Amino acid sequence: MAEAAKELYYSTMGGIREKSEFPLSLYASATATVQDVFYTVPRAGHMLAASDHVVRREHFPGHELIYCLAGRGYVRVEGVTHQVGAGDLVWVNCHHPHEHGAVPEDPWEVYWVRVEGPRLEQMCGLLSGPIGRGVAREAVEPGYQEVFRWMESDAAEAAAWVHAAVARLLAVACVAGLREGGAERVPGPLRKVMERMKLFYFEPWTVAELATEAGMSPSHFGRVFRQAFGTSPIDWLRRERIRQAQRRLGDTDDTVQWIAEEVGYRDRFFFSKDFKRLTGFTPREFRRRAHFE
Repeated sequence: MAEAAKELYYSTMGGIREKSEFPLSLYASATATVQDVFYTVPRAGHMLAASDHVVRREHFPGHELIYCLAGRGYVRVEGVTHQVGAGDLVWVNCHHPHEHGAVPEDPWEVYWVRVEGPRLEQMCGLLSGPIGRGVAREAVEPGYQEVFRWMESDAAEAAAWVHAAVARLLAVACVAGLREGGAERVPGPLRKVMERMKLFYFEPWTVAELATEAGMSPSHFGRVFRQAFGTSPIDWLRRERIRQAQRRLGDTDDTVQWIAEEVGYRDRFFFSKDFKRLTGFTPREFRRRAHFE
C-alpha cells in the first residue's frame, strides 16, 4: 500500500475467518481525458472480511461506496463510529481521516467501489451522515455488477458505462443518505418557517422576519438554515418562486408580468434576470420550449 496514504490492512489470524477473501478484486487506470469527462473507478470488488480486517487512512484519493451484503462492520469518520449491518450503504469521503472494518464476531461481506470524479465532495456534503440504512440489495446490485463488468472490459465504451453505473449508485446513496437524516436534518424551529415560506412564497419576506418566525437572531438563523439546506433563506425563496413561475409559464397563458407579480416579484426586470440565471432561459424562451415539448 502507498506509504504516503498511511494505510494499514491487516488480519491477525485466529478469528472467524483467518484471511479476507476476495471473490472479485479489480483495478483500473483511466486516461486524463476520461477522468476529465466521467466518473472513474480505480478500485472495486467483492470482499468477505477476516474477523479483524481494518482499513485505516489519514487521507486517500476518491470516495468509497461500500454496501454490506451480510455480517457487520463499522465506519469511523470525523471522530464518530457508526455501526454497519446488512443492507446498509456507506459513503466514505477518503480525503479526510477515516477507518472502516469488520466486527470480529460477525465480519461483514461487502461490495465496494472507489470513485473519483467531479463534485463528489459537494454531493457527499448534502448527506446527513455516512450511512443510508436498509437499502434493498436489488437497488444497488445492478450498479455494482455493471461497474465490475465494464472494469473487466477492453471495449471503447467501457468508461461511459462505468460512469453510468456509478451515477446510479451515487443516486441511491444520496437518496438513502438524505432519507436517513430525515426530520433531524431540519431543526424544529426551521420547520415552521419552511411551511410558511412554501405556502406564502409570494410574500416579501426578509431574513429578519423569517428569523423572528423561527425565534432566532438573523445571524444565527442564517447559519442554521445554510447548514440544513446548503443555501441562504433568500436564495431558497428565490428558487421556490422561480419553480412556481415555471409551472405557471407551462400551464397557463398568463402574461409574464402577471406571473412575476403572482410569485412575489414586483419588478419584471429582476424576475426575468433571476429566471434566466436559475433556468438558463428567459421566461418567454422557457414558455416556448415548454409548449413545444
